[in-house]
Amino acid sequence: MELRHLKYLIAVAETGSVTLAAEKRLHTSQPSLSRQIRDLEDQVGVELLRRSARGVELTEAGKAFIDHARLALSQVDAATEAARRAAHPAKKRFALGFLTGQEMTWLPKAMHVLRDDLPNVDVTVSSDYSPDLADGLARGRLDLAFLRAEPGFDLEYRVVGREPLVVLVPSDHRLAKRKSIHPRDLVDEPFVAMANKARFVKDVIDAYLKREGVVLTPTQGVDNPAMVMSLVASTRGVALIPSYVENLLPWSVVSRPLAGEVPMIDLVVGYSRSNASPILKLFLSRMSESLS
Repeated sequence: MELRHLKYLIAVAETGSVTLAAEKRLHTSQPSLSRQIRDLEDQVGVELLRRSARGVELTEAGKAFIDHARLALSQVDAATEAARRAAHPAKKRFALGFLTGQEMTWLPKAMHVLRDDLPNVDVTVSSDYSPDLADGLARGRLDLAFLRAEPGFDLEYRVVGREPLVVLVPSDHRLAKRKSIHPRDLVDEPFVAMANKARFVKDVIDAYLKREGVVLTPTQGVDNPAMVMSLVASTRGVALIPSYVENLLPWSVVSRPLAGEVPMIDLVVGYSRSNASPILKLFLSRMSESLS
C-alpha cells in the first residue's frame, strides 16, 4: 500500500465521482484511477467505495478506513514540516490561521498576545474554511488556528468564543421584514444546507432542526460561507449559519436572529499536540488572560 492509494481514495470520496477526482483533483485518467482504487481494496480485503444514485459513496468499511487514511497523510506532512524546521532552527516561524471573517475580530487579539516577541518572529497569517484550517494544523502548515472543533483530526481545541446560528435571507424576501424567524417559517423555502465537509456546523444545524421538529429539504449543499451567501441571493433561498458571516454579507443578503432557544456554536483555537514550537507554547501560556 502506497500513500498515493490513500490520496486517491480521499479524492474520490470527497468529489463523489471517479471521473471528477481523476480530471479535477488528481490529473490522471479515469481507468488508471479505478485500477488504483481496486488495488487498494484488494490490499485491504474489503469494498471501500460503492456506486449509488448520488454517485460514488464510501461503504461502512470505507468510512472506517478513510479517517485513518487522512491521519496517516497528515502525519507524513507533519513529519516533513518538522524536518524542514529542524534544518533551520535559527529562524522562528509562527503560522496563524483564521476562519474566514473571524480574522477581523481575533487577529488584533492574537497579535497582542505575541507583541513582546514580534521583532524576533516571522508571523504569517491566512484565512480559510474550518476543515481546511484543521487539515493545515494536522499537516504542520499552521501552528495555531481559530476555527471550529472539527472531528476526525488529532488536534487539541480550546474554546475562546461562542456565537449563535442566524438565518440568511435575500434582502427583499418577505421574511426579511421580521425581527426574528422561527425555523418552521423556513419550511417550503429553498434551503441552502451545509455540506458534509463542513460537518461540525452541519451537525449542529441538523440537531437543532430535529429538536424543533422541523424538516427542511436541502436544494443545495455547500461547504463555505461565500457560496452560501451567493446561493441565498441567486436562488432566493434561505440558510442557517453561524453569526460571524454578518461581517461578510453583501447588500443582497441580510441576517435575522432565530426565535426561541438558539443553538450556540463554539469558536476554538486549535493546534497539534505534536507541535513542539516554542512560540506556540508561549502563545498558549499567555492566551487565557489575553484573549478573554
